[in-house]
Amino acid sequence: MNEKALFKLEYNKIIDKLISLAGSGLGKELCAALQPSDNINEIQSRQRETSDALSRIYRKGSLGFYGLHDIRGSLKRLEIGSTLGAGELLHISSVLDAALRIKAYGVRDNEENAGDSLDEMFSSIEPLTPLNNEIKRCIVSEEEIADDASPALKSIRRSMKVTNDKIHEQLNSLVNSSRTMLQENIITMRNGRYCLPVKQEYRGQFPGMIHDQSSSGSTLFVEPMAVVKLNNDLKELEIKEQEEIEKILADLSNQAGFETEKLDNNVRVIAQLDFIFARAALSKQMKGTEPAFNDKGIINIKKGRHPLIDPKKVVPIDIALGNDFNLLVITGPNTGGKTVSLKTVGLFTLLGQAGLHIPAFDGSELAVFEEVYADIGDEQSIEQSLSTFSSHMTNTVSILEKANYKSLVLFDELGAGTDPTEGAALAMAILSNLHKRKVCTMATTHYSELKVYALSTEGVSNACCEFDVETLRPTYRLLIGIPGKSNAFAISSKLGLPDSIINDAKNLIGVQDKSFEDLISDLEKNRIAMENERLEISKTKKEIDELRRRLEQKNEKIDNAKDKLMSEAKEEARKILQDAKDVADRTIKNFNKWSAEGGISRDMENERTALREKLSQAESGLAIKNSKKSRKTPKAKDFKLGDSVNVLSLGLKGTVSSLPNAKGDLYVQMGILRSLVNISDLELIDEPVITGPNINRTGSGKIKMSKTSSISTEINLIGKTVDEALPLLDKYLDDAYLSHLPQVTVIHGRGTGALRNAVHSHLKRTKYIKSYREGAFGEGGQGVTIVEFAQ
Repeated sequence: MNEKALFKLEYNKIIDKLISLAGSGLGKELCAALQPSDNINEIQSRQRETSDALSRIYRKGSLGFYGLHDIRGSLKRLEIGSTLGAGELLHISSVLDAALRIKAYGVRDNEENAGDSLDEMFSSIEPLTPLNNEIKRCIVSEEEIADDASPALKSIRRSMKVTNDKIHEQLNSLVNSSRTMLQENIITMRNGRYCLPVKQEYRGQFPGMIHDQSSSGSTLFVEPMAVVKLNNDLKELEIKEQEEIEKILADLSNQAGFETEKLDNNVRVIAQLDFIFARAALSKQMKGTEPAFNDKGIINIKKGRHPLIDPKKVVPIDIALGNDFNLLVITGPNTGGKTVSLKTVGLFTLLGQAGLHIPAFDGSELAVFEEVYADIGDEQSIEQSLSTFSSHMTNTVSILEKANYKSLVLFDELGAGTDPTEGAALAMAILSNLHKRKVCTMATTHYSELKVYALSTEGVSNACCEFDVETLRPTYRLLIGIPGKSNAFAISSKLGLPDSIINDAKNLIGVQDKSFEDLISDLEKNRIAMENERLEISKTKKEIDELRRRLEQKNEKIDNAKDKLMSEAKEEARKILQDAKDVADRTIKNFNKWSAEGGISRDMENERTALREKLSQAESGLAIKNSKKSRKTPKAKDFKLGDSVNVLSLGLKGTVSSLPNAKGDLYVQMGILRSLVNISDLELIDEPVITGPNINRTGSGKIKMSKTSSISTEINLIGKTVDEALPLLDKYLDDAYLSHLPQVTVIHGRGTGALRNAVHSHLKRTKYIKSYREGAFGEGGQGVTIVEFAQ
């Protein structure tokens, strides 16, 4: 991109913001060098990197790139076998610390399944922990090597400490014994050797080597002879210490030398990540989004906000270009936002092609241009003797020479600075030339002729920046498809210009111009009316959507409540039925027990009453009553001896064994149970029931039932032992045979099989049994035995 357009569109100011967000010097260098690209694949790759980094920032927080030093010079020295200093090795350690931290940040959590464009970069980083730990172990700071860096260094420093202690011991003794000879009672250093400050007059009495004297000459710094040898020993130890330190640094440099390729890759990758995350941080700061890109010259910016205007004051604008039209003429009064609209399109194009997000809504689209040309602002030059018009025309000539169908051209006040008639004609000719060459162009102007040109030319559209005449303030909204009105008369009137002058001015305007301005005014009024209607429709639609949402939530709550009630009702019904089943099973056991003992009518009657009450309670406890078919209440005359009936309250079948009395009560025989029942609790059925002869009463008044009385077609032996079951089975088979039943079912269950085997053995020994078999599917399977009697 040409530098002039970058400067005019203030691209460099955005880059300055980007640089401030980078965390390392190398990252800042990459930010400063960022230029827009015209390769759509490269642009989309950069945009994807920025989006992925932004996603990670929102998910994990910001990533710090501190500690990244430029060690590329040190790496080159390592490649030729040089030894690095302590500071250089510490810089390598700092880079490896950053590498470890950044690689840990890049590790994906378990819930993060999908990868992104940054995964490969994060995975390529090598923290080289063993090398880093060794550097930290050996080097404390740039000026200090650790005692434990090597055994030899530790031994040398121990000897140095012992020698130092001896020197101080000797010197302290001399200080205490020669106070009068000394200028001060202190130990000092001169030329790296320990000395005492001796007065000039005592020089002859104090043996030793003079290393220095004071400026006045009154003090001599003397190394006493007693410590000369110790000082010499200390110097030798210091030389050995330095030699050992050089060995340690050489060894560390040698270890780092084997890893120069990985170290160089770490530096490059971390700097690149710093650059990418700075772009993401800028997007977060600007509330930017990733735009879509095309190579068809189509621009569709939704609610774009110029990033250099105060976010609290900027007005979002919608701009479309390149679809139905590729030339947009923006008109309207000054300070209305025309230039801002122009700069927004140009700057967004540059930012997008540089891989930066744009501050606009999702779904915004930008075209990829090879070059952006901008003639914006006043470039009057006194040195070159150029007027405003001349400077603009110089730029325009250059643009016309270079622009092609892959260029974006931006003109601010095209044709201004000269005679209005000639300027309008020149502007129209320039725009027409660019339009014929299919160059994507935006231009701002005041000329009415250009408004007519845009209205009458295919592929050209008008646009205006809205202006509120009542408040004399621009709204900064860009309205595409509508030419702008200068509003000069309205503004002048609001500012107090006499009506007589305004009327004279109106009379001086040509009829055609006046009609055109009136047409624009009508269009503006219609637009405002349509805009108000659109806003009203949008408001109504939002209200409808909200009502629909609430209704859906209400229906969902009702469905959930219904499901919950049904679930609770089913569970309650299951409990009630299970309870009833348990009572029924217990009652049957009692009846079988009493039957085996000869029958106890009072106990049976009490049990029947209790069972009846229990079933009534169960029925009343059900939340949803079983809907019964309406039935006709039978009359006393409908019942005859031997009729089959259904006792509704008990849910049992039986046979009428007496006629109804005056109250409608009659006796019903239900298997071995005979009970007094009212006809209102009975329902006549057509099932034939095999009955025996009359029932006789004993002298004691107890009922004695014949073996040929009505009997069930099945017997339940589940839960009984073999000894308990066989007598009951034998009695039941006798009763069933005497009642002329063709076949019966013996329910013994699966269990261990002992009861079933005992039943089969008993059946095999019974003479009037014709055959028996296990139950088929649907009859009970192996849990029952079907018995057929001989006729």
